[in-house]
Amino acid sequence: MDIGSLQRIGWDNKVLKNYNTVDLPLEFCMLQEKASAAFTAWRRESARLGEELADVMLYVTHIAQMAGLDMDHEVKAKVDKNASNPA
Repeated sequence: MDIGSLQRIGWDNKVLKNYNTVDLPLEFCMLQEKASAAFTAWRRESARLGEELADVMLYVTHIAQMAGLDMDHEVKAKVDKNASNPA
């Protein structure tokens, strides 16, 4: 699945379930909570690390959607920029 598809599917799920789609500061707080959960899973060597990182990725795409950004485009542009920077 590409990032753009992930962004659309995740957003459609938020809309369908009537989750937050307008409060951007709240979404950033939720992202911080999910990142903290991922760190805790890593620190405890939990099998849940992958699931927690997936939550982080989904919240990033939710924030992008709220901000009118296409994360597929943004990530590709950033990878290209990083590749052209000297080491």
